[in-house]
Amino acid sequence: MTGNTDVVVIGGGYAGVMAANRLTQRDDVTVTLINPRPNFVERIRLHQLLGGSHDAMVDYRKVLGERVGLVVDTVIRIDTAERRVTLATGGTVDYDYLIYAVGSGSADPSVPGAAEFAHPIASLEEAQRLRPVLDAAPATAAVTVVGAGPSGIETAAELAEAGRAVTLVCGGVLGPYLHPRGRRSVAGRLGELGVTVLEGPDTKVTAVTRDVVRLADGRELPSEVTIWTAGFGVPDLAARSGLTTDALGRLLTDETLTSVDDERVVAAGDSAAPSDLPFRMGCQSAVQLGPQAAETVLRRLEGEEPVPVSVGFAGQCISLGRRFGVFQVSQKDDTANRYYLGGRTGGKLKEFICRSTVWQLRYEARKPGAHTWWAKDDKRQELLLAKRGEVPSTVEPVS
Repeated sequence: MTGNTDVVVIGGGYAGVMAANRLTQRDDVTVTLINPRPNFVERIRLHQLLGGSHDAMVDYRKVLGERVGLVVDTVIRIDTAERRVTLATGGTVDYDYLIYAVGSGSADPSVPGAAEFAHPIASLEEAQRLRPVLDAAPATAAVTVVGAGPSGIETAAELAEAGRAVTLVCGGVLGPYLHPRGRRSVAGRLGELGVTVLEGPDTKVTAVTRDVVRLADGRELPSEVTIWTAGFGVPDLAARSGLTTDALGRLLTDETLTSVDDERVVAAGDSAAPSDLPFRMGCQSAVQLGPQAAETVLRRLEGEEPVPVSVGFAGQCISLGRRFGVFQVSQKDDTANRYYLGGRTGGKLKEFICRSTVWQLRYEARKPGAHTWWAKDDKRQELLLAKRGEVPSTVEPVS
């Protein structure tokens, strides 16, 4: 391709910012990032926003390259035939290539009353709406956190450390991703903070009212503030625009992150489903997928074939208040193993990871393309072959 190339990146989260910055290594590429907010949101700090120790925002000028144009708006439709996106304010933006990085948010809860009476916290706006609700509630008010993944655990610990009476309803196992050794460490710290942890299948939530959470075993938990962290969903922009998605609504791509419908559309982050075998949602995969999505575009501009995606995991870090945490070590395929770091060491590591993630964005803005290698999960190829029916699989896919 000759002349200038316009690339639009939809979504300014971890994947979108990494992709936009990576694209600026070519002077003949004009990059436009479209995002609903004027600031970058540190989603891994939203629980701190609730606890009052961080606002979970960073000025985009601190994490975006100077050549990235920022449009604060929402894309409501993608027209692949015209290579154009329509904005909520009525304008349009044309593109030669599009990177789809709209991220994820709270899933619509199917539990009766949850949508009406429970507070989701997957987005900045949701967390900001909940903060004054917590501030207005008496210090002795019963707070129930539903969902025992990282968001639920971190939120419960943060609020309990601030003096709140918190019950964490797991609906199953506490920290399903964790190895039993790491899980015991998390449970121990939650106990020290005074969090009541309810585990097992009988703790599935069957209904939520204004002041009660009802469980499968018939128990009714008094709850003046109910916080919902169970499950994530993705925006339906791709589906509404006629693009093929997986069952959850993530854009279906091949292994180069290219849409199965249009090679001018590339996906990254939580909203991507490469080969219908998506990676675990979160910043750890997003900061790897973002620049690789950009590399797919850049290679096409060079007249080269894009390379398959390569994502490897190191583990999962969970804060347990401001001073403690747990880092659960994993294999590169995201399978947790028996090793973990807990206590104050785990807390310091969690804070280091939060800071270093923003540092990665800044580094890519200053030196786009400097990072040229990616961790590799050797088991992904086995999963792909098994999905095609070519060999039996001995590993479980990560969802």
